[in-house]
Parts: sequence; C-alpha cells; structure tokens
Amino acid sequence: MSREVVYGRNPVRELLRAGLRPAHRVLILPQLADEPWLAGAPVERAQRAELGRLAGTADHQGVVALTDPYPYAAASDLLAEPGPLVVLDGAQDPRNLGAIARVAEGAGAAGLVIAERGTPGVTATVCKASAGAVEHLPVARVPSIAAFVHDAGGAGRPAVGADADRGEDYTTIAWPPDALLVLGSEGEGLRPRVREACSVLARIPMAGTVDSLNLSVAAGVLLFRMREALQAR
Repeated sequence: MSREVVYGRNPVRELLRAGLRPAHRVLILPQLADEPWLAGAPVERAQRAELGRLAGTADHQGVVALTDPYPYAAASDLLAEPGPLVVLDGAQDPRNLGAIARVAEGAGAAGLVIAERGTPGVTATVCKASAGAVEHLPVARVPSIAAFVHDAGGAGRPAVGADADRGEDYTTIAWPPDALLVLGSEGEGLRPRVREACSVLARIPMAGTVDSLNLSVAAGVLLFRMREALQAR
C-alpha cells in the first residue's frame, strides 16, 4: 500500500489521537522528539531539509508522518447518522476544503460529502488546513452531488443550499432536523441542478461593502446557526 504524508503539529497529533489510520513513521526535528504527545509513536529524528522534502513544503512545523491513504466513509453511512451533513458542490481550493472540515467537525456535523471529480480529496494540504479535523470527521465522496442531494431529500434529509443572491435570511429559516447544508464553489456558487435539489436556500445578509464571505466562514456561520436553532427546540 502506498504511503501518504501528514505534516504539521496539529495534523500529526490528531492522526495519532484519532487512530483512523496508522502512523508508520513520525519524522521530527531532534529538539521536538521528546514532546509528551509523541509517546508511543514510531518517532525518528530528522533534519529540516528531509522534512521539507517529504512534506513538499517548508510549512511542516518540524514534524511529518507517513500514513495510509485516507479512508473515505460511505455516503449511505453518513445519511444514517443523526446531525447535519455538509455537502460541497465544486469546492476546488484544498485550503478551503480543510477549513470547512475544521468548522464542520467543531460544529458537530455528522460528516462531509464531496464530489469524486472536480474537488480535491483529503490531501496533506487539506489535512494541514483542517488542523487534523479530517481524522475525526467522516468524509465521503460521491459521483454526483446533485443526485446525492436529490436522493437524500427523498430519504427524509432535506437540503439547505447557501445562495447569496436568492436565499432567505438564514436567521429566519426553520432549519430542518438533520438537514444537509449545501455549499457551492468559491466563485460560481451552487450549480443549477444542485440548487434545484435543495428544499430551502439561505443567504447571509452582508452589512459591509464586500458582498460575500469566504466559503469556510459562511459554512461556520450557517452551521452554528443550524446548531443553535435545533438546540432551541
């Protein structure tokens, strides 16, 4: 089996903590090798140049782990779990994907669903941007986001789509229990077929000059509002 890289202090710490996939080697700068969170890990001391070569970046914070490829969840299993699901329609920036995973995990989402094509998978960059959240948050890949949202609605999991132009004020929506929160791409938003499959469209009213939020920030606003609304019932 091929080995994949996870780099950065938080991502490697969460890799070890979650146990979702094994850490075969943990290479670390000598001055960091005795930190308590590394107890029991297969630690090897390495120089900064080697860590940079393995990580493909200087942003490794002195630690790189070699692990198995990311084990994606089955979308059907995520639909069977209580709690909101985050669905990404065409998000292409791996840092945004990682940031959204971090927000989703922090908000208690049941999982994250992404497309098999046109969206980065769970890469080392995504792991780093998520601060290791992807090791705890189930992520599924599906052939068609539009078909998944449509089928989920038929199975009793309605979708709320984020749409800055056509949606209702997110604070006035009666958030359905266990809803799907569907977010479009950074530039284009929701594609027409995906928008049509959503039961409700939500927008975040803007008070400033800029007319939109970063995708991960919008995800955080909507997810925590959803959580607040459901807890108030």
